[in-house]
Amino acid sequence: MKKKLIAATTAHFKSVFQHEPESVFLSPGRINLIGEHVDYNDGFVLPAAINKYICFAISTSQTDEFTLVAQDLNETYRFNWSETLQPVDKMWVNYMLGVLHQMKMKGFSFAGLNVVFSSTIPMGAGLSSSAALECGFGYALNKLFKLGLSREEIALIGQQSEHTFVGVKCGIMDQFASVFGKKNHVIKLDCTSLEHEYHTADFKNYTLVLFDSHVKHTHLTSGYNDRRNEVEQGLNTIKTHYPSVQTFRDCTENQLESLRNELGETLYKRCHFVIQEIRRVNEAVKALDQNQFEQLGNLMFETHEGLSKEYEVSCAEVDFLVEFVKNKKQVIGSRMMGGGFGGCSINLVEKGSEKALFESISKAYREQFGITLSYYKVKISKGTSKVKKKIKN
Repeated sequence: MKKKLIAATTAHFKSVFQHEPESVFLSPGRINLIGEHVDYNDGFVLPAAINKYICFAISTSQTDEFTLVAQDLNETYRFNWSETLQPVDKMWVNYMLGVLHQMKMKGFSFAGLNVVFSSTIPMGAGLSSSAALECGFGYALNKLFKLGLSREEIALIGQQSEHTFVGVKCGIMDQFASVFGKKNHVIKLDCTSLEHEYHTADFKNYTLVLFDSHVKHTHLTSGYNDRRNEVEQGLNTIKTHYPSVQTFRDCTENQLESLRNELGETLYKRCHFVIQEIRRVNEAVKALDQNQFEQLGNLMFETHEGLSKEYEVSCAEVDFLVEFVKNKKQVIGSRMMGGGFGGCSINLVEKGSEKALFESISKAYREQFGITLSYYKVKISKGTSKVKKKIKN
């Protein structure tokens, strides 16, 4: 699959620009095992890069012009990098313009660039194709023009690109996982300090399966930003009464409970989910290290319950997918993954049972919603990298 993607992207570059690309890069999507919506709440998360990629075939040119070709969309965008960069009406372009804008603000300058990119990351499935696009492009610029940026700086540039040119106040997790991914390891990431540690993710007799609901409700961006505002408001109220509390990880359930009436039910539920989810991530790391996969699965189910009922970022379709597998002995954990309001559920499934499970759940899902389900078996892979040798067609 990876070789095929590299070969197809390289071939398309050659057909558009009439020569081989100078360099080829791969930037992965990501999963998050547990720790949802806490990356912007000073929490810990447990993401990993996966074997779904955006491939970039790139060459420098002798002009100041950038030519960006989105192979899968059959769209091309040209601009002069030295001119003022502003968001445009093509969303995929904004992710890349935002990265270039951040680098220009740091004082870097460039030659022209010809870029073709193509992807095996399913769009709208909550696998962070946007972070893969930002970070892959940033990583490529850093390598090609020898800018000397660290991986951490590339991840932060990707995040700022999304804040400024796309308008989503995302946390750092997606970009960090895409850049820092390590094969067969999850990353326990402190989203405040960016301190991180790797933990082996060998699931033994289980495999990670994603069920793609193929729905993306339109209130994702507005709902996401609303939740950020609600938890900020809640935390400010908590700090007023408990000055020792700086972040949600300092806050106890008893402190929160004492402010339930003042917060009101909505803010209380949002804050309660965050405090519980920070606890769950720490427990999940322990379970993973001790190969206690059923405990890990229970924590995933708990997270989904919180995302659905307290944080209210799930939807009927994804709730159905999680509920359906709850009593299946071959599934030990399941939850909504990503920003919410659609996308995928992530499941820990007994090896060998994936196909039969998919057939039964997809039949039930089609009967309930009239939508065809997709599934992806994913493996944990390394982060953004340059392809060492081009694959000839």
